[in-house]
Amino acid sequence: MSLAKDLDTIRSQGQVGMPSDALAAIQDSVKDLSRSGIVARSLKVGDQVADFELPNAVGQTVGLYETLKEGPVVITFYRGGWCPFCSAELEAYQGVIDGIRALGATLFAVSPQLPDQSLSMTEKQDLTFEVLSDIHNDVARQFGIVYHVQDELQAVYEDLGLDLPAFNGDDSFDLPVPATFVVDAGGVIRLAFVDPDYTRRLDPTDVLSVLRSLQKAV
Repeated sequence: MSLAKDLDTIRSQGQVGMPSDALAAIQDSVKDLSRSGIVARSLKVGDQVADFELPNAVGQTVGLYETLKEGPVVITFYRGGWCPFCSAELEAYQGVIDGIRALGATLFAVSPQLPDQSLSMTEKQDLTFEVLSDIHNDVARQFGIVYHVQDELQAVYEDLGLDLPAFNGDDSFDLPVPATFVVDAGGVIRLAFVDPDYTRRLDPTDVLSVLRSLQKAV
């Protein structure tokens, strides 16, 4: 099954039994974010990415430019392990990780959740790529993809049992828009996918296509 079909299934199942006011608050938040201009403000193809260092799931520091010495880096920003759409996306990337590595690239999955939360998710999903903790969304801000969860939506998350401050270690209620970037060995973005609708994600096969084109260009 493709990632798109998996996401459709999760979307349909998630709406079953959800209170109408909660569903309306979620849909309104997506519309508001779409109108906010966040996509226009985010980094684009051709932009240079600033270097960054982040801790992985076991607390080791991983640097972007140090990794770029070995080849391109795929960076996918996700909201957290509590998000079923994010979990499905990371599972899809696990399915193509051998292909990514065969093309000389490295995958970073980045979220604002604490390393302990990332470790739990990594172990649960048997992920074999770097899962990094962007605490306080500092790196996501460099990419221009951070937004604030509105008060109405905070209440919905609380009712659903989602404790974002516990996951992220702060009470900012800031999250990254799910986004995927392919950065070449020179630190230049060659693919940029940013979608305010958190239920939609880039298919990993599109990432493989870009990596193949980069390999041919070398």
